[in-house]
Amino acid sequence: MADRVERLREAAQARHEVTLRRAQSVLQRMAQRGDPVTFNQVAETAGVSRSWLYRQPTLRREIDRLRDASATRPGTLPSAERASTDSLRQQLHTYREEITRLRGENHELREQLARHLGAARAAAVTRPSLPPSTTCRQQETCCPTTETV
Repeated sequence: MADRVERLREAAQARHEVTLRRAQSVLQRMAQRGDPVTFNQVAETAGVSRSWLYRQPTLRREIDRLRDASATRPGTLPSAERASTDSLRQQLHTYREEITRLRGENHELREQLARHLGAARAAAVTRPSLPPSTTCRQQETCCPTTETV
């Protein structure tokens, strides 16, 4: 009986070590990639519970350390890849100029359309009505007011 208990104890210890290594591996990968390190994220990725992570003092210290280190970093992008304030201002200036240009073009096109529609309307109103055709083949249905030849 003592032999079985000892084998169960050894199996539990081996399972604990495998789980601990898996969690440490996940933690290292997250740190290398620059992913935000949280207890939830580590637990979900490693397939362990958060309470188990909290009960592991070495993992808990490492997660806290990495979480604090990532919180103090200015951003996830390296400084060489981040946009400077001057470049952002230049982009904003360019976008505003483009908006102004497009608004002017839009206004111009609306006026052009209004002039065209106004001219078409004026032509339709002032055009004299045409006399009915005397050569129409469908006199009764097309032009009932004309006399048939």
